[in-house]
Amino acid sequence: MTDNTGSPVAIVTGSSRGIGLAVAHALAARGMRIVLNCSSERSLEGTQAQARAIASEHGTEAIAVAANVADADEAAALAAAALDAFGRIDVLVNNAGITRDGLAMRMAPEDFDAVVDVNLKGAFYCAKAVMRPMTKQRSGRIINMSSVSGVYGNPGQANYAASKAGVIGLTKALAKELARKGVTVNAIAPGFIETDMTAALSDDQKAHAQERIAAGRLGQPEDVAALAAFLASDEAAYITGQVICVDGGLSL
Repeated sequence: MTDNTGSPVAIVTGSSRGIGLAVAHALAARGMRIVLNCSSERSLEGTQAQARAIASEHGTEAIAVAANVADADEAAALAAAALDAFGRIDVLVNNAGITRDGLAMRMAPEDFDAVVDVNLKGAFYCAKAVMRPMTKQRSGRIINMSSVSGVYGNPGQANYAASKAGVIGLTKALAKELARKGVTVNAIAPGFIETDMTAALSDDQKAHAQERIAAGRLGQPEDVAALAAFLASDEAAYITGQVICVDGGLSL
């Protein structure tokens, strides 16, 4: 185990691409050591390449760990790998998430369960895994990715909206439990961000979405990453239990 006197350490789940990868870059640019995460060994080689790129670009240390956060033991192993590599954990960004959209009337129980397992239970398992080291050092930041779907609902996403609404409740409960131990817990609720998820939308769906967004465009992963980097910083020490939308005015 490395000693714990070095720069802060951040775990970013679901960080092989999209918002998670942008968050990892943003935190590395601020001098943090990074633990990237992918869901399986199949994705590990590519995620390791991303870790090397982050280390080279930002002059920091970065590793990649394969762990399915929907499994409590694998989530615990992810935290253990971070501690083994770097000796401490300062930031957890619970970004891993999946969708299996469909109308509720036709939604298979396994599709509901799979989304809740990754998006909600995964966030809980990872948060639980980092609580002890964070409270022991009397400092830490837990940042949970919710969604505007979790704030306002969205047709065809009963499973996703429920999981992301659950993340908000989890955020508020953990914020109250951990505040006096120096650990803040906040949630980010992105709107339509240009990622693999939105790439699956048709041109008509994208055009309809842009009409609803006050800014008139889809967001970029870096828009979300900038907020995550702030919430992970010392300047955000007095912010906890909050849900902040990054949606270009979609929710107005």
